[in-house]
Amino acid sequence: MDLLSADEKSSRVIGVAELNRRAKELIERNLPLMWIGGEISNFMRAASGHCYFSLKDAQAQVRCVMFRHKAQLHDWKPENGMQVEVRATPSFYEARGEFQLNVETMRRAGLGALYAAFEQLKAKLQAEGLFDAQTKQELPRFPRAIGIVTSPQAAALRDVLTTLRRRMPSIPVILYPVPVQGEGAGAKIAAAIATADARAECDVLIVCRGGGSIEDLWAFNEEVVARAIHACTLPVVSGVGHETDFTIADFVADVRAPSPTAAAQMASPNRDDLRQEAGHFYQRLRRAMERALERRMQHVDGLARRLLHPGEHIANQLRELGHLASRLRSAWAHGAADAQWQLRDLVQRLRAQSPDFAALAVQQRSLAQRLAGAAGHRVDTLAASVKSLAAQLAQLNPSAVFERGYSMVEKADGKIVRGSSELQIDEEVRLTFARGWARARVKDKGRD
Repeated sequence: MDLLSADEKSSRVIGVAELNRRAKELIERNLPLMWIGGEISNFMRAASGHCYFSLKDAQAQVRCVMFRHKAQLHDWKPENGMQVEVRATPSFYEARGEFQLNVETMRRAGLGALYAAFEQLKAKLQAEGLFDAQTKQELPRFPRAIGIVTSPQAAALRDVLTTLRRRMPSIPVILYPVPVQGEGAGAKIAAAIATADARAECDVLIVCRGGGSIEDLWAFNEEVVARAIHACTLPVVSGVGHETDFTIADFVADVRAPSPTAAAQMASPNRDDLRQEAGHFYQRLRRAMERALERRMQHVDGLARRLLHPGEHIANQLRELGHLASRLRSAWAHGAADAQWQLRDLVQRLRAQSPDFAALAVQQRSLAQRLAGAAGHRVDTLAASVKSLAAQLAQLNPSAVFERGYSMVEKADGKIVRGSSELQIDEEVRLTFARGWARARVKDKGRD
């Protein structure tokens, strides 16, 4: 709860950052996302891809920013002096204390009405069932002729003719020339579609033009064109604009192609594919005929074998019987030979498994001699080792050193004396000899 009075609040000092923060919160909380129209000025695209510009009219201007992930969605380039409409959120840039618009999307001025008209007509025709899938016609696989409704000067016509010539040059092409944009273009396109339907000169109709802005493609968004396509008894392929362009004609047509070239591909068969398919069918038919002929040849052979003379049939059976008897004798002889070989193998294996007592006795005597020799050698080796160790031990025995005339001097606490510096005058020491010991007192000493 704020316990400050109105006077205390008015006298409170705040920083610029807090002021800007409050202004930002106030603006963004009270001003929603909205469409704003004006003229672009001071347009600048930074190296980061973000766009900065001012939007102005006759009385005022406002700073705008459109970040890279939003700007890269547009397929046209904003320029200074261009009238646009932006969908933006009013905001406040705290670092500089500047009011600005954060732009979500941008369109050229006037397109809003076109989009609204597009959506309105689309909803109307969809409600009437002009877009229903069950009303769509299938394209003929082998059309006798292909009709094209487009402008003779359009680049799309060259693309379509080039594609048709490459895929199936034998199919006749009938052009119904019309303007594809401008005043009255929609009515002329609808009339050309009706003419092609009435003449029935072709089996499929391509309605096409190249890409462009929504204004350029608007003739194909007119209701008169949509109703002409729906009333046409010929299958209609719509190839208007590029893959990202959608028109009302696309929704009404029996097939929508992403481009004029794709429309030509959908409307015509490919002679290379047909040649390959025909070759495949030829191979399948040839193999099927060969298999059928082989089956009938085998059947004829079977019938011929069944039409033998009774005497010949008996002779064949006698030969078969003799052949079976020969095979039986051969099998019996082979079995008996195998049994004999198995018996001989068992005898040899039995002989190999019986022990040779004389050889075992010789082996036992040899092992006993080797054991006795090894034991004697081991005893001699150990005795020599004991003698060597005894000699080493005798050399290390202190008594042997004492026998050579040396003695050991110990202090009263038992510490062995190794130098005269460890002794004091009149200190008593113990002398140990090879035989016996004695006590002595230090009278004099020299240097170590």
